[in-house]
Amino acid sequence: MQLKNLNTKYLGRNIIYFKRIDSTQNEIWRLYKNENTPSGTLVIADFQTQGKGTHGRKWYTDEANNIAFSFLIKMNCNISRLNGLTKKIALIIKEILKQKYNIETKIKEPNDIILNNKKLGGILTETKVIEEKVKALVIGIGINTEQDKFTKEIAEIATSIKKETGKEIKREELIAEFCNRFEQYLEEEIK
Repeated sequence: MQLKNLNTKYLGRNIIYFKRIDSTQNEIWRLYKNENTPSGTLVIADFQTQGKGTHGRKWYTDEANNIAFSFLIKMNCNISRLNGLTKKIALIIKEILKQKYNIETKIKEPNDIILNNKKLGGILTETKVIEEKVKALVIGIGINTEQDKFTKEIAEIATSIKKETGKEIKREELIAEFCNRFEQYLEEEIK
């Protein structure tokens, strides 16, 4: 898998793609144990059997072409520099959906993307911290793009872009745009 229009130095330059995986977030943490895994590595999957949401909740990814990816940023900065990071990621996604696809979403702080009062996507931010210094930042992002059927337990609260707007989103395009914008933010504001 390749990301078209990727203009980054490192974010998204190393991509590992899975048709099916337990969780992209889990895989990034497994890769982190290997010191040779480069910063900026992305793990993208069509299906997650145990996708992770916040507070130990499950994130459902059960149809191809939804967006499910996680990435690793190696760093050495004080944890206080990451205050508000999840909200900033949500704002970047909101801006991309509005500017590139004319889809108006809202943010339910700190980490939910909302479309027509239903959950469209979510962000999971995790860190490895040693003595107040962040050594690894692992971010997982899930966005329902194509899904039209949801399990009984989430059918009333979840939705997808296609279900609400009829629009089809190319995931490689959206992920590349996110990488471009997020790396720029990291370079300017965090590192």
